[in-house]
Amino acid sequence: MDLHEQLKEIKTQLRLSMNGAVSQSMREKGLVYKLNFGVELPRIKAIAEGYEKDHSLAQALWKEDIRECKIMAGLLQPVDSFFPEIADIWVESIQNIEIAELTSMNLFQHLPYAPAKSFQWIADEREYIQTCGFLTIARLLMKKGDMDERTANEFLDQAVCAFISGSYHVRNAAMAAIRRFMQHSEEHAFHVCRRVEEMEHSESEAELLLYNLVKEEIE
Repeated sequence: MDLHEQLKEIKTQLRLSMNGAVSQSMREKGLVYKLNFGVELPRIKAIAEGYEKDHSLAQALWKEDIRECKIMAGLLQPVDSFFPEIADIWVESIQNIEIAELTSMNLFQHLPYAPAKSFQWIADEREYIQTCGFLTIARLLMKKGDMDERTANEFLDQAVCAFISGSYHVRNAAMAAIRRFMQHSEEHAFHVCRRVEEMEHSESEAELLLYNLVKEEIE
């Protein structure tokens, strides 16, 4: 089956699984796509399992402005042919939190260059590039939570700054990464506590929120 036929077959399966109520609910929650079949995630994964991982197919799916195709692209993209420049192209085209979360989980965290690339992304000022960076770091910390002192300091500098001044999604992603960092060891938790201790009586709502979230994490 050639690429065109595979794409056609996948779209047919997605249409047969479409759920208008789910699609409408997502729109109401601000998840806007050019086309959204409302197919639930387990079903998307089941359809993807019917295909081998394939670079050309994944790239073609990603270019489709269809929710389910973008999700499947992250599931079907082989890691070894997903070069850093392609990762940048993908992340620059991400426009909502669902695709950011799922692509970070299904693909970005598995890349051999993920640690370096995620730090590059969190230094970017664009919302979803930053968000993907922190989401990827959070995933990496779940698997391997240790960082050398210099890397840890750079991470916390960026995460604290992003939480205080970033958008809603950047803030949530940064906090997810901070939590994973704290959960790795008492030393990490102590390090974060020292970072935020002066925020206890801050007049900044964001700083006070960060202090309280860190406090909740250690209690």
